[in-house]
Amino acid sequence: MEEEGEIYDGVRAEFPLSFGKQSKSQTPLETIHNATRRTSSSKTPNDFPSISSSSKEWIHSVVSALAVDHTGSRVLSGSYDYMVRMYDFQGMNSRLQSFRQIEPSEGHQIRNLSWSPTADRFLCVTGSAQAKIYDRDGLTLGEFVKGDMYIRDLKNTKGHITGLTCGEWHPKTKETILTSSEDGSLRIWDVNDFTTQKQVIKPKLARPGRVPVTTCAWDHDGKCITGGIGDGSIQIWSIKPGWGSRPDIYIEKCHEDDITSLKFSSDGRTLLSRSSDDSLKVWDLRKTKEALKVFEGLPNHYGQTNIGFSPDEQLFFTGTSVERDSTTGGLLCFFDRLNLELVSKVGISPTCSVVQCSWHPKLNQIFATVGDKSQGGTHILYDPTISERGALVCVARAPRKKSIDDFEANPVIHNPHALPLFRDQPSRKRQREKVLKDPLKSHKPELPMTGPGFGGRVGTSQGSLLTQYLLKKGGMIKETWMDEDPREAILKYADVAAKEPKFIAPAYAETQPEPLFAKSDSEDEEK
Repeated sequence: MEEEGEIYDGVRAEFPLSFGKQSKSQTPLETIHNATRRTSSSKTPNDFPSISSSSKEWIHSVVSALAVDHTGSRVLSGSYDYMVRMYDFQGMNSRLQSFRQIEPSEGHQIRNLSWSPTADRFLCVTGSAQAKIYDRDGLTLGEFVKGDMYIRDLKNTKGHITGLTCGEWHPKTKETILTSSEDGSLRIWDVNDFTTQKQVIKPKLARPGRVPVTTCAWDHDGKCITGGIGDGSIQIWSIKPGWGSRPDIYIEKCHEDDITSLKFSSDGRTLLSRSSDDSLKVWDLRKTKEALKVFEGLPNHYGQTNIGFSPDEQLFFTGTSVERDSTTGGLLCFFDRLNLELVSKVGISPTCSVVQCSWHPKLNQIFATVGDKSQGGTHILYDPTISERGALVCVARAPRKKSIDDFEANPVIHNPHALPLFRDQPSRKRQREKVLKDPLKSHKPELPMTGPGFGGRVGTSQGSLLTQYLLKKGGMIKETWMDEDPREAILKYADVAAKEPKFIAPAYAETQPEPLFAKSDSEDEEK
């Protein structure tokens, strides 16, 4: 295997990893791999990837969801900051930055992501009651309907009424998905109809009430459905004609706390369960009275911590959380399926917990998401001798360096419409609207005013009440109208009116200089 690795490294050194003009100074792949190689990694008989390439796009919350498409070219990650990040290995460099970010539901954490069998769409499950479907480029295709929360019977509602917990696409059929919710139901949907579900499953409960369904999963062929119930039980339904909510397999009191993940083996005989009670259990579905093996001492503080199988299903693995007073960081633990024993522990992060993990069969690379209250990210475990494409394409592609020739001058905008000759004449309608907005040109009458006034007009006070009071006290504003006699105020203009008449008197100045008043017809005056 080591000789093949040397041959492959020699071939990579001779041939470029991309088309077009190549940079003359490139860092050899062996140097890059040695820089990211784990000091604690050692060759094991299982030959799982042991070199890490960490995502440099760190965020400020836990990365709680992970999905890699079947071709291994695109990766999805979701986090507690409500964002979904999309990565493309073919377009990334060694910085491993996402090319698109999506916020499916404002204020709701991302709880699960799942690709369709054809990898042309993906399912996004958040803390809201409505799951969303996106295409491969991140464009929204639809959102499933929300049910009526005032209807007690969940079978009569069109959708989930409370937050979702998990969701997976059918492994074979591209039109069918499965979701679970805190409302205590599992629902099967058709992606061609977002208005109603195909099937509603109500789990079997020891006591009446609503118990949340914390996780759900399909088997390898999509013929069985399993759900982890909040009371600690695991229930399995076989999809067949005339099937209903009654489970075919009911395992009571499997865990003491919430079940965070369930995983079928490809032969359908083995089921793995991960729980918040810091345990991982292996079940034989042919004999479910007790677990085949219980692995304890695996801290789990997140409801999205999952489990997975290796491509040949000889190993299964899960992540661990960081304890408060412990010096051990987040680990990725590998177990032998045949001997049911711990094989290896790989340290992923010294301070962050490992939440989601996935071993891609084509790339032969392991993806692990980590995080805590203040930071989070995604790690990729790979080996240049046994892994293919994926991270190997990116780590050797250095980001473009800034050149001294890179200069961008401030552009000068020549706008011909700023000149009167080339300016478009406004239409009559716009001119009329502009005139109506001008109160002077439109001769708009003054609106009636309310409130205190001054100078004989209502609503035209010279200032605030405090200002008026101070001016009055200082003698700058004199209000004498309350002390004046109205008759005397009018008669003081009598001499001016007699000498310089302005209204009726000038018309009779020549014909009738002396005014003649009509005699009174009143009967009282005659008497």
